[in-house]
Amino acid sequence: MKAYYHLPGLFEFYDLYKVFLPLFREHGEYFFDWCDIGSIYGAPADCLWGGGRVGFGDADPDDVSALMREYGISARLTFSNSLLEKRHLDDRKCNRLCELLENSGNAGAERNVEGNIGCLRNGIIICSDLLMDHIRKNYPSFYFVSSTTKVLTDFEDLKKELDRETFEYVVPDFRLNKEFKKLNRLSQMQKNKVEFLCNECCDFNCFDRKNCYENVSRKALGEECEDHICVSPNASSGYRFSDAMKNPGYIGPSEVRDVYMPMGFSNFKLEGRSLGSAVVFEFLLHYMIRPEHRLKVREEVYLDSMLDLF
Repeated sequence: MKAYYHLPGLFEFYDLYKVFLPLFREHGEYFFDWCDIGSIYGAPADCLWGGGRVGFGDADPDDVSALMREYGISARLTFSNSLLEKRHLDDRKCNRLCELLENSGNAGAERNVEGNIGCLRNGIIICSDLLMDHIRKNYPSFYFVSSTTKVLTDFEDLKKELDRETFEYVVPDFRLNKEFKKLNRLSQMQKNKVEFLCNECCDFNCFDRKNCYENVSRKALGEECEDHICVSPNASSGYRFSDAMKNPGYIGPSEVRDVYMPMGFSNFKLEGRSLGSAVVFEFLLHYMIRPEHRLKVREEVYLDSMLDLF
């Protein structure tokens, strides 16, 4: 059994992954042997169907698709806008992305990071059932991930979502991460679909999380709206990984290995699409790289003349 990390920044941090993925393929000794990359997710800037975070990804979709194919990694489009209407479904850019990623992900045999041949499937992170019906009808090869933007804080609601056959994975609200008694009573089929959000920095007692996500959805649709004012007492300091580690819902690599994996869970999501590439790189080091090799990996990445992490 392995832990599969679902990493942020498919379009946002293309340059970082272009340097990091060769290390992942060629230097397996640098990495914990109990983890792997399950997918890389994200969306381009100004993406009508986008949600969760205000996107700024500017990588060329064809380049992104080619990189994921080369390394046999599932690409996930973050289409988690919660406020879509029927008139938005004809958006040319988003439909073009679906066409590109569906074809690149399922066009035939691909060589994965172990050098084996296998079929690569790409996915959609989604909030709107309206959009899901549209994609299922027109691009049937995708799998679907129920987005954490649904803010599923009630455990019974989570169980209902896990039992929906349309979803291959479900990302619960991070405040359910430590409900161990209830989590352990899930069936193995349900456990296989749970994808824990590990490094959330949002205040554990936040009551306004859904409004925050809806504000992002409105901006993605081009609506005139004020910026959401975060109710967290530490909002002014922005995202700090050191603060996220103090969050009651935080899941670190030792907990992934020693607590969640023995319980039968194997999927773990790292947030960070709206952060800088240097911060996301620290996530990769922390969750995937053996401590004795972290300096070596830092040198390989930071000293790459083609990559500017700052």
